[in-house]
This record gives sequence, C-alpha cells and structure tokens, in this order.
Amino acid sequence: METDAQLIDRAVAGNNHAFGEVLRRHELPVYSYLARRAGAQAAEDLLADVWIAAYEARASFDVHWESARPWLFGIARNVLSHHWRHQRPAHYEVGQISDPWPQVDERLTAVELADDLRTSLLALSPTQREVLLLVVWEELEPTEVARVLGIPPSTARSHLRRARQALLGLTDIVSRPDH
Repeated sequence: METDAQLIDRAVAGNNHAFGEVLRRHELPVYSYLARRAGAQAAEDLLADVWIAAYEARASFDVHWESARPWLFGIARNVLSHHWRHQRPAHYEVGQISDPWPQVDERLTAVELADDLRTSLLALSPTQREVLLLVVWEELEPTEVARVLGIPPSTARSHLRRARQALLGLTDIVSRPDH
C-alpha cells in the first residue's frame, strides 16, 4: 500500500485520484476532530474547507513524513480558527465541545466526573488543552501534535505532561505514557 506521501506526490504530478485516496483515509478522524470542536452540523462544511485547503496546499506537503494525518489536522485547526473568528466568541469554550459518540459517557467512571473534567480542562492553558485533546481524542503521537501546532516535540511532550499532572486523579487520561 502506498504511503500518504507517495499519494500526495502523485497528486502534485496531476493524479487527482491519488489525492482522493488520502482524503478517504483520513476523512473520519478529521471529521471527528471538527465535530468535537464545532459541532456535527458545522463539521461537514468545515471538512469541505479542509479538503479544499489541503488540495490547494498539496505541493507544500513535506514528503519526508509518510502520513498526512498531522498535516491535515494542522489544516483543520486553521480552518477551525477561521470559523471561530467569524462564528464564535474569541475564546475556546470547552463546554461546547462534544464527542459525537454516546459511548464516551460509558467510559466515564461517574456522571459527575464530566463536570469536574470540564472545569479542569478550562483551567489548563489553551496549548496544554489542545495538546491533551489531540493526544486523547484524536490519538496523535506527541511528535504529530508538535507538527499540528508548529511547536518542538519536546514542548508538546512538556505540555502533555503538565496537562496530565493537572488532571491527575480525575480520569485514566493521565495513565497513558508520553510515547
């Protein structure tokens, strides 16, 4: 199976079907990321904006990375920022974030834990919160999160460690290793 880098390289050379395969591979994770942050209704439109931006920027993809997932999450993050500047209040509202799957409630040890978790997430710095959510919800590695946010990997790991320490005792989120 071809890597995303190989497919994007072929797309840059004019093979649009190759680019379509990259989008099919990453459609669900990118949609989920958008839906968790902007809601399911807005996510579909935002996803289209991500694909347009990715297609227009395909020549800028660093083919040294086999996976396009962090690159696409970075584009999705920029699309969300633009959306929030024009549609939402300027600050990040964790209370408006929702996981589109009801199974999340089953993973919580108690219903009241959700309120404590939201409060604790709001207490984190925006960067710590974003690093933590990209690792926990989107299942990105800290090195991939660093690419998404444009920060050094060591900084991403540091933010993750601090976020987990702040949430210590609330959930099993802190039990995962820093990779």
